[in-house]
Amino acid sequence: MTKFNFDNKRFALIQNSENGQVNNETVFNYKQDDNLVTADYFGGTIKYGKIIAELTNDKLNMLYQCITVDNELKAGKALAQITLTENGKIKLALDWEWLNNGNEKGKSEYIEIE
Repeated sequence: MTKFNFDNKRFALIQNSENGQVNNETVFNYKQDDNLVTADYFGGTIKYGKIIAELTNDKLNMLYQCITVDNELKAGKALAQITLTENGKIKLALDWEWLNNGNEKGKSEYIEIE
């Protein structure tokens, strides 16, 4: 059993690099089965996206893909550092990289929401 539980948790953006795609209207719906963590996401500039990740200790090794509202298909990878806020909510700090778009890199942060 892991110390973090992503099952049926929702997340929203705190901040994102300028070259990132998601915005504060994007919502992430996570599921977890042991160390397999997945998420569907949509809203704002994202028509639909999917994350598959491996949870190891306090990190998520992620692959993601999405289609934007402009019908652009995008994919990337990220390493997320997991922490807990003072009130016990999960916070994710991502170092990410697009696998297309010239392999641009960036950083983003997400917080668990109700």
